[in-house]
Amino acid sequence: MTGFALGLRGRLLLAFAVLGLTTTALVAGVSYGQARTVILQKAQDAAVLSLVDEVKRLPPVRELPPSQDQLDAIARVVSAGPDPSVVAYRGAGASSIGITLGDIPADLRSAVPGGRVVWQRVSDGGTPVLAIGTQLLAERPDGGTEPTGIEVYRLHPLGEEQHSIDQLAALAWSTGAASLVLAVLLALLAARGVLRPVRELGRAARRLGEGHLTTRATVRGSDELAGVAQIFNQTAERLEHQVGELRRMEADARRFVADVSHELRTPLAAMTAVTDVLDEEAARLPGDAGKAARLVSQETQNLAHLVEDLIEISRFDAGTAALSLDEIDVGAAIRATLRARGWAEQVDTELPAGIVARLDPRRLDVVVANLVGNALRHGATPVSVRLRAAPGWVEVTVADHGPGLPPEVLARAFDRFYKADSARSRSDGAGLGLAIALENARLHGGTLVAGNGSPRGAVFTLRLPSGGEA
Repeated sequence: MTGFALGLRGRLLLAFAVLGLTTTALVAGVSYGQARTVILQKAQDAAVLSLVDEVKRLPPVRELPPSQDQLDAIARVVSAGPDPSVVAYRGAGASSIGITLGDIPADLRSAVPGGRVVWQRVSDGGTPVLAIGTQLLAERPDGGTEPTGIEVYRLHPLGEEQHSIDQLAALAWSTGAASLVLAVLLALLAARGVLRPVRELGRAARRLGEGHLTTRATVRGSDELAGVAQIFNQTAERLEHQVGELRRMEADARRFVADVSHELRTPLAAMTAVTDVLDEEAARLPGDAGKAARLVSQETQNLAHLVEDLIEISRFDAGTAALSLDEIDVGAAIRATLRARGWAEQVDTELPAGIVARLDPRRLDVVVANLVGNALRHGATPVSVRLRAAPGWVEVTVADHGPGLPPEVLARAFDRFYKADSARSRSDGAGLGLAIALENARLHGGTLVAGNGSPRGAVFTLRLPSGGEA
C-alpha cells in the first residue's frame, strides 16, 4: 500500500475540523491577546498612577543630600500600600520596606535619573511583577523643577492579573474543544446529507451493472446531486432501450439462423442422396465431369456439416441443449472416437483404463473429434491424446508438434466463425468447431482451455466433472 486515501466522509470531517480549529484558534488568539493587553495595561496604569499620586503627596525636599531619616520617612509614605518599595539617593544610600535595591532591574534603575516615570514587567519566582521607578523633583526659585537624585522604586505583583489571563487561556482552549466537537457534528450531518444520495447512486449503478436495467435513482431537491441523479436516470433509460433493441435483434438473428438451418435440412437430405450416387459414378466419369462430381459431393457434405453446426449453436443460444448422461469409460470412449474416424494409427494415446465418469457420450465424441481433427489438419505430427483423473474431475489433453498458436489466435480461438488464417476462405469447416466444443464443455460444467506446449505445439485441455453436470 503506497498511500492512504480518505473517503468523502473522512474528507468532510477533516475539512470541518480544520476549519473549526483554525477559526477558533484565530478568534481565541486575537481575543486572548487583546484581553491580556487590556488587563495588563489597566494594572500597569493603576500602579503607575498610584505611585505618582503618592510621590506628589510627599513634602518638598529641602535638604540635599537627604539624611537617612528623610529617606526613611519617604519610604514609609510610598510604602503605605501593599506593594513593597525602596528609596535611594543616587543609587547609594537606601531605605527599603519589603525589598532591596538589588531587587530592581539594572536597566530600570539606569533609566530613572532622567526624571521620568518608568516601568518594566519582570518575573519573580514565576510570578509576574511590575517594577516602577521615578525620581523626586525639587522646585527651583524661578518656579521650575530639578532632579533631587532621590529615587523611588516599587514592585507591584501581577498575580491576580495573571490568574485572570490564565482563565482566559483556559476559556480559549475550552472554546476550541467545543468548536471542534461542534465542527465534527456538523461534518457528520453534512456528510450524511451528501453521502446518502451518493450511496443511493452507487447502489443504483451497481444494480444497473448487474443487469437490472429498470433501476432508477431517487431524485431529491434541485441541487447538483439531484442533477447527477437525473442524468443517471436518463442514461439508464437510454441504456435500457438500446440493450432491449440489441436483445431483440440478437433474438431475431438466432431465430433466423435456426429457421434457415432447419429449412435447409430437407433439401440437403435430397442433395446428400444425389451426391451418394455421384460418388459411385465419379470414378467412371471422364475428366472434368468426375472432378465436378467429387467437388459437388464434398461441398454438399461441408454444407450439411455447417447446417448441423448452426442448429447445434442455435440450441446452445436458446438454452435448449441438454445432456444425456451415462456412466462411461472415458478412455474407451476416446478410443472409439479415434477408430470411427480412422485416426487410431495417427495419434499417440495415453488412455488409462478404468477411468469412469458420468458424461454425455455424444457430446464427448464431438469435443474430442474436433480437437484431434484440428490438431491433424493445422498442427504437425505427432499428435497425442492423454487422459488423467483427478478428485472429482477427468482431464483430456490434446497436443500437437506444430508451430503453436500466436497470441492473437489464442485470444480468439473459441470465437465463432474465426479462422487463424483469413486467407483460408475455402478451408474445411466454418470456424464453429471450437465454439461448439467449448459450449459442450460448459454444458457439462467443465472448461476447455487453449495454450501452447513446450518447446512448441498447440495444447488444448478439457476438464470435465466426473460426476456429471456441475
